[in-house]
Parts: sequence; structure tokens; C-alpha cells
Amino acid sequence: MGVYRQAHSQLDESALLMDTPNFYEFMNPILQALRQGGDTLNNEELVDAVIAILQLPDEVIERRQNGHPNTGEAEYHIAWAKTYLKKSGYLTQSARGVWALTQEGKAADKVDERSIVNEVRKADRTRRKAKQDVQQTEELSQAELDEPGSEDLEDVEEELSWKQQILDAVLTMSPDAFERLSQRLLRESGFTQVEVTGRTGDGGIDGKGVLRLGGLINFQVVFQSKRYSGTVSSSVVRDFRGAMIGRADKGLIISTGTFSRDARAEAVRDGAPDIDLIDGQELAALLKQYELGVKTEMVEKVLVDTEWFQSI
Repeated sequence: MGVYRQAHSQLDESALLMDTPNFYEFMNPILQALRQGGDTLNNEELVDAVIAILQLPDEVIERRQNGHPNTGEAEYHIAWAKTYLKKSGYLTQSARGVWALTQEGKAADKVDERSIVNEVRKADRTRRKAKQDVQQTEELSQAELDEPGSEDLEDVEEELSWKQQILDAVLTMSPDAFERLSQRLLRESGFTQVEVTGRTGDGGIDGKGVLRLGGLINFQVVFQSKRYSGTVSSSVVRDFRGAMIGRADKGLIISTGTFSRDARAEAVRDGAPDIDLIDGQELAALLKQYELGVKTEMVEKVLVDTEWFQSI
């Protein structure tokens, strides 16, 4: 673990608040988490595993990233760290968002974060030099190292940008419209008999549906649609479970916000029915996947073969 900076709380001079680790300080914990996970993890599993390895307190986990109110600062820094590790050949990512160690990643017990940042930045600047007058530097200053940079790494910012645009649009919807959107999303993803109940005093249950697996097994599912820009607490999960017991096999909470660490732990608590959680980032990705209010345009790129003209 890197050495983390700490600052005095304005409310209590004796209390120390941990700053969010710099993005490069997440690199080795990411590799460690993947090794512990059998070399592959999806994004949610990877974020949770890294947070556990670093034992980040709730104050850090729940801190929002500037400009991205539905994204945690730690999650944002982890995204940048993954991008750098991918560009350096240590990680790969499948079309379904599963992260995996490459052979180089499996062989690396520990990486030099500063070297990775320098190498990626220099490679990006070299690729851009033909279009921009970018001054090359052999090493980065500490101030440069602390910032992820933007050279040819727009994919992280671009993904967060369109996800935030989706969430901003969803947050303008009325509560009953968001319930109907959840209904449509469940139908698109394979649920049948999806109904919006929306009855008051129903313990937070907004609707129900049936999920059929392999054409053989049916699961009765109740869901809650929480149009919320903050962090959903564990009490919401507990109350929802109390309402669903005896009425369904599974529970699902769909939120535009995030879930606290305690809420995620409560959702999979031993001895209690599991509740699946879909946070704002996952919701945005699903809406894009099923093209609900989201269109993906393919941009034409023209490549000129100068050697072909010389061969005429």
C-alpha cells in the first residue's frame, strides 16, 4: 500500500481523515486482487476486492469524484489505474467487462507504478507528436504523476461522461416513470410478467416479475426502484428484505445512486435471502446495452494508403 496523505478535519482538529489514494497507488492492489480472484474478476468484484485489500474506510469509499456525482473518487482512480495497467500489457478486458491478468501480469509480483505512468505517457505523446507540438520529458514531476493525464486515455472520461449524462436524464424523471423504466429494463433482460405495483406501505416493493432460467426454473422476483443521487444505506436493504420474505425468491434494488459498503454486505448476509443491487453506473451500462434511450454511433475513420499511390 502506498503512503497516504492525511488531513485534519475542519470539525475536529484531533480527527484525521484519509485522502483517497492517488490513481497509481491502486495498481499493485489491482494485480493482487486479480491473483486472489483466480486471475479474472468483473469490474464490481475488482473494485470491492481492491477496497478490501487497502482497508479503505467508509469516508473514502463514499467520497464523490468532482464532476461525477454518481461515481466514487476511489472507483474513479481505480478505473484510471486499470487503464494504465491495460496499456502497459498487464491486464486485458473482455467485451463483457471482465478484467484478466495477461501472462505479463501473472508474472509480475509487483510493478513500479512510476515507471508505468512514465512509459504510458511517453508512448501517448509520441503517438500525438505528429499532430501536436508536445514537449517530450524523460521523467514526470510529482505533480504530473498525481494526475491521471489525458493523453490518449479519453476512454475512462468518455465512459464516465455518457454514464453521467444517462443518470442526469434519469434523475429528471418522476418516480413512477422511473418505475416504468425499471419495468422495461427487466423485460428487455429476459423477465416476464413484470408488473409495477407501486403501492404505498408495501415495504418499498415497487414491482414484481418472473425470471426463467434455461426454460426450466422460474424465480419470483420483487424489485425496488430507488431514484436517488446519494448513497443507499444498509437499512434500505434490510427493510426491503423484510418486505420480500415469503413473497418472492429473489429481491432486486435498482438505484441511480451508489450503495454503501454496509449495504452491499447486508445484501449478501449469511442466513438471509440474497438481494441483488444495481447501482447507477451499472444501470447506465444496462440502458446502453439494451439501447433504452441510448444510441451508439459508429464514427467513420478514413485511412489513406500512401504506399498504394506510389505503386501505381
